[in-house]
Parts: sequence; structure tokens; C-alpha cells
Amino acid sequence: MGYRFKDLIAACQDDWRAYIEHDFVRTLGAGTLEAGAFRHYLQQDYLFLIHFSRAYALAAYKSRNLAELRQAFDGLKTILDVELDLHVGFCRDWGISQDDLAHLPEARATMAYTRYVLDAGNRGDLLDLHVALAPCLVGYGEIANWLNAQPSTLRGEANPFDAWIAMYESDDFQAAMAAEIDWLDGRLEEVTDARFAELAETFGNATRLEIDFWQMGLDRAD
Repeated sequence: MGYRFKDLIAACQDDWRAYIEHDFVRTLGAGTLEAGAFRHYLQQDYLFLIHFSRAYALAAYKSRNLAELRQAFDGLKTILDVELDLHVGFCRDWGISQDDLAHLPEARATMAYTRYVLDAGNRGDLLDLHVALAPCLVGYGEIANWLNAQPSTLRGEANPFDAWIAMYESDDFQAAMAAEIDWLDGRLEEVTDARFAELAETFGNATRLEIDFWQMGLDRAD
């Protein structure tokens, strides 16, 4: 029996829970997160999406067959044509203009996380890149589901951050999350113990960088 995506989570269980259940996430769900912290996160997340696009372009370069190439193209197109437009609109609702976004300084936590993901993909193969990206794609979907299971979470107009939760609980995002897990399961099933240990280290590092990204929002630090 080979490895599965759940084994990557198990390999860094404490960090994964610290990421999914971070104070940024908890207060967002409860509607008590400071507005300035959320705005800072939104702006840096815009920059993250730019680098996320670059990562999918790298995935196209790393692709070994037509199916992988199409997967990378679809991911890149979704970010550029859908997610970034939605994010710009979301930022506008929070008083952040497109001109503001075009002149953002990049926070150190953003640089550390995005460059780590790109470096993992450059150094390794397509699986290395997907594993480095998984805490974001899979994690945000899990966070939305976790928030919806918490009695402290407010939904609807009572929570100014409700639209954020709705974005990641959506059928489209949950389907993308499930498809990514299926893809990872298929590849992880074939790896050796030594290879899995390398991938688990990458996944754990990326998860800790996600924790830093949340903390950056709370601290509003450069």
C-alpha cells in the first residue's frame, strides 16, 4: 500500500492544525478579526496569487505529457481569468483599489513563502511543486469546512468576513481541492519511503510558511 495525501498531513500534524486553526482563522470565523489585519492579508494575498500564477506556468514547463500540460494551463487560466478578478473585486469592497494593488510592497512573509514554492518547483519535479502548493489549495478548502463546523463561527451579515468563507466553501473550490488530492494520491502511491520523506519535508515547510502568512496578517508586519 502506497502513500496518500493524508500521510503528508500526518507527518506534520501539529503544524497542520496550527495552520488550519490559527487565531487569524478563528477570529475571521467569529467576525472579530481586526479590519486592518484583514486588509493587510488581502493585499499580500493578491501578491501571492501573482506568484501562484507563476508556479502554474512553471508546472507547464515541468509537465511530461499532454494531460499534465493541460492541467497546468487550466490552473493558470483559472487564476488569471477568475481568481484574480474576484480578488480585485473583493479588495475593492474593502477599500483597496486596483491602483493600490499595483503599488504594493511585498511583505517578508509573502516573499519567503512564494519563493520557497517556486524554488521547490525549480529544484524538483512536478510532484515537488504540487506538494509545495498543496497547503494553500487544500488548506483553504479545509479551513472553510473547519470554520463551518465551529459553534463560534458566524455566517451571513453578522460576519463581515462571510464572503471569504463562502469563496472557499463553494462547490468550485471544493471540487478543485478534491481533484488536487486525487492527483496527489495517484502520484504519492508510487513513491519510495526516501522520496516520501523529502516530500513530507517540503509539505511541512510550506505549511509553516502558511502559518507565518496568517501571523503576518495579525501583526500587519512587513
